[in-house]
Amino acid sequence: MIIGGQPVKTAAPMPVALPYDGETVATVFRAGKPEVDAAVSAAAAAFPAMRAMTREERSAILRRAHQLLLERRDAFASAVTNECGKPIREARVEVERAAGTLLFSSEEAHRLTGEVIPMDASPAGKGRWAMTIREPLGVIAAITPFNFPLNLAMHKIGPALAAGNTVVHKPASTTPVSGIMMAGIFAESGLPPGALNVITGPGGDIGDALVFHPDVKMITFTGSAEVGLRIRNLAGLKRVTLELGSNSAVIMEDDANLEEAVPRCVAGSFAHSGQVCISVQRIYVHRKIRDRFLDQMIEGTRKLTIGHPRDNATDISSLITEAEAERVEDWLAEAVSAGARLLTGGARKRATVEPAVLADVPDTVRISCREAFGPLVSVNAYDSLEEAIDRVNASDYGLQAGIYTRDLEKAFRAAERVHVGGFMINEVPQYRVDQMPYGGVKLSGTGREGPRYAIEEMTEPKLICWKA
Repeated sequence: MIIGGQPVKTAAPMPVALPYDGETVATVFRAGKPEVDAAVSAAAAAFPAMRAMTREERSAILRRAHQLLLERRDAFASAVTNECGKPIREARVEVERAAGTLLFSSEEAHRLTGEVIPMDASPAGKGRWAMTIREPLGVIAAITPFNFPLNLAMHKIGPALAAGNTVVHKPASTTPVSGIMMAGIFAESGLPPGALNVITGPGGDIGDALVFHPDVKMITFTGSAEVGLRIRNLAGLKRVTLELGSNSAVIMEDDANLEEAVPRCVAGSFAHSGQVCISVQRIYVHRKIRDRFLDQMIEGTRKLTIGHPRDNATDISSLITEAEAERVEDWLAEAVSAGARLLTGGARKRATVEPAVLADVPDTVRISCREAFGPLVSVNAYDSLEEAIDRVNASDYGLQAGIYTRDLEKAFRAAERVHVGGFMINEVPQYRVDQMPYGGVKLSGTGREGPRYAIEEMTEPKLICWKA
């Protein structure tokens, strides 16, 4: 662990395993409440120095971290592949995105502004001037998931530091390596000791201690809805942002360009074996083109290469654990038993599941109404756009959704009516660029990420008013 700028070990080592075959790739250490307290204390002690930095000083640290990450992109891509089993080509993309997130954060440090308030718009404001400034909150607890262990961490750490906060980062227990490596990058970039601390271990052991700690002013969490709701209930008046996943849907109208749409649906369904919060999980296809869409979807899915994540040719590797693969296998069996047709894929070998395409999936099975987080997608037919919109909305989640159509009226009618945080036209809901506002509604969470929008969550506006 990294606490107060120093490496810390405990008496409880934890191996980190490559999910594909169980190879041990690193050893870290399990934190307890003493390490949580030490990390928060170090962050609190470093906060005055971070707050006192100029915007340019904070921006410069982030720019240096961006550059160092790019210089070491191969080492970080290998680390991401080793800890989460992501195919190496996807891991390289994640590293590039993480570097971009730091660059966007460095730019937003310069844009941290308030506004002038027109006090004389009210009779009682005559002779008075006012403005707002944005102040950092203090210590922010950043709890990050396994599926994008580097980039999703930078989406929390970069904006927090840009705004002048300090951070205690708790990476997923299965994927702590890249987070620890980034702490070294930030130290080389000039970040004060204690401004970024990394503690490792199971969330059940140390998560509550972080949430309850009186010196933690905000919790930013990405993970399951169950854990997010627990954090929300325990946090009291602390600031909380939550990104809690989805079962994202795409509507395929009968005028859709299938040559463009199908490859995007294949990629959007099965990247990182479907372990992406905005993976395409439900596809509603107009009945007129359903059979043609399915033929092309099956063909594209069968072309995917399954293999070792370190192999450059690999498209599909393992899930994060064999238990997760067994769960996906169970969900597939439930759907088939309920009447769904399994058209391709679904076989399991250890933690790897072949990408699966199902048709005619009942709305009541788990694949339809919960987050699968695995390499499977359901395809159902519809007869009218209104029906498709209603079926997309019949979900407890609302992160992102999409539609393929050449008809702008239909596209914007759907965009207006579908209840999600982000809606894509002629693109799959798995689309994300790192500067855009990103977050959901309903069980998909609260608040927004993307450096500009995260900084708004991580700062407090203060009004300053004076009588002339």
